[in-house]
Amino acid sequence: MLGMKYLGIYAVVMGSDWLQGPYVYSLYRDQYQFTERQVAILFVTGFIAAGTSGPFVGVWADQYGRKKLCRIFCLTYAASCLVIQQSFFPILLVGRLLGGISTAILFSVFESWLVAAYQGLPAMLAFSASAPGVKAAVARALSRTMGRASLVNGIVAAVAGIVANWIVGHTDSFRGPFMLSGVLLIVAYFIIGSKWEENYGTPAAGGTAAVAAGEFAKLRQAIGIIRREPAFMVLGLTQTCFEGSMYLFVFLWVPSLQDAGSGSLPLGYIFSSFMISMMLGSIVYTTIATTAKVAPDTDTLVVLHAKLAALVCGVAALLFAYSATGSTMSAENRFWAFCAFEACVGMYYPIMGMLRGTLVANEVRATLSSLFRVPLNIFVTVALLTGVSSARHLVFAGCSVLLAVASIACAVVLIKRAEEPSAAAAAQPEVENGERSHSSYED
Repeated sequence: MLGMKYLGIYAVVMGSDWLQGPYVYSLYRDQYQFTERQVAILFVTGFIAAGTSGPFVGVWADQYGRKKLCRIFCLTYAASCLVIQQSFFPILLVGRLLGGISTAILFSVFESWLVAAYQGLPAMLAFSASAPGVKAAVARALSRTMGRASLVNGIVAAVAGIVANWIVGHTDSFRGPFMLSGVLLIVAYFIIGSKWEENYGTPAAGGTAAVAAGEFAKLRQAIGIIRREPAFMVLGLTQTCFEGSMYLFVFLWVPSLQDAGSGSLPLGYIFSSFMISMMLGSIVYTTIATTAKVAPDTDTLVVLHAKLAALVCGVAALLFAYSATGSTMSAENRFWAFCAFEACVGMYYPIMGMLRGTLVANEVRATLSSLFRVPLNIFVTVALLTGVSSARHLVFAGCSVLLAVASIACAVVLIKRAEEPSAAAAAQPEVENGERSHSSYED
C-alpha cells in the first residue's frame, strides 16, 4: 500500500518533468533563437540554483517535513513552467532559478520521504525493526519499490516523449509540453496534501534563531559524517560522476545526433526510445535484485548493490568512450550507444537509492543527499561554461574517465564497506521493539 501511494505521485511528478525533457534545448535554441552560449547560461543558472539551494533544501526537509517540501516543489516547478512561456531572457533566468530549486527537491526529498515512511512502518504497526528478519524485510520492500519506481519512471518518460511530440506537432510550438507539465504539478500538489503523511529527520523546535542554528548544525554534522566515512565519500563521488555525465548528456544529445544525422529529427520519439531503454534497465535491476541468491539480510543486499553500482558505472564509462570516437560515427550507432547509456540510468537510480536508504541514517538523509549534489552541480556548471557544445567528443571522453574512476572507487571502497556488517548496522538507527512476519512489509 505504501509503495503504491508513493508510485502514483512519483509517476505524476516525473511525468511533468519528462514532458519538458525533449524540447527544453530546442525551445531556447530554435524557437527563441538564443545563441549556444546563451542556452548554456540558462542551463548553468539552473544548476547553480540547484547546487546552492541543495544543502538547505535537505535541511529544510529534515527540519520542517518532507511532505511539505514536496508540495513546495510542485508550486515552484509549476511557476517555472509558466515563466518559460516568455522569450525575454532575464525572465527565463528566473524560470531556471525556480527550476533548479525544484530539481534539488525532486531528486532528494521525495526519496527521503519514501525511505523514512518505510522505516517508520514497524513503529506505526507496533513492531520492532530489531526483531529477527524485520529490518531485512523492510529493506527488501524498499528495494522493490525503488525498482518499480525506476520502471514507472521509464514508462512515464516514454509516454511523455510521445505526448510532447504530439503536442508540438499539433501546436507548431515547443511551449505546449511545458503548459501540460504545469497542470500535472498542480494535480500532484493536491494529491500529496491528501494522501501522504508527514515525516521528519529532526522535528522543528525553538524559535527562528534556534531553527537556523539547527540547520547549520545539521550541515556540519553531515559534512563530518562524510569526512569520517569513506563509503559516504564514494557515494558522493559516484553521484557527481554519474549524474554529472547524465546532465551533460541531456545538454548534448540533441546537437550530437544532429551532427551525425541529416534533416529534422523526431526528438520526442527519440526521447521516448531513450526512456524505454531506461525502463528496460530498471527491469534488469529488478530481476537481479529479486532473483539473486543472497542471504535474506540487509548486509548482503548492500554488498549486491555495491557491486551493481561498480558494474553500471563501468559500463557507462565504456559507452561514453565509444561515443567519443569521433565525427565519423554514424547517427544510428550513436543513437544505440545513447540508448544503452539510458539503460544504465534505469539501473543506477534504484541502486543508489537503495545504498543511501540502507547506509545513511534517517536523521540526516535528506541533508546528506542534497549535500552530495553540490559537487555535482559545480562539475556540470564548470563544464557548461567552458563551452562543451564546441568540444562534444572531448566531453564524452572526460565523462568516460570520471565514470571509470567512480566504478573503481565503488569496487575498492564501497563493496568493502558493505561487507562490514557491524559498520552497516551502526549506520542505520533501530526503531521500537515488537515483531511481525516479513509479509507485513510487502506492497
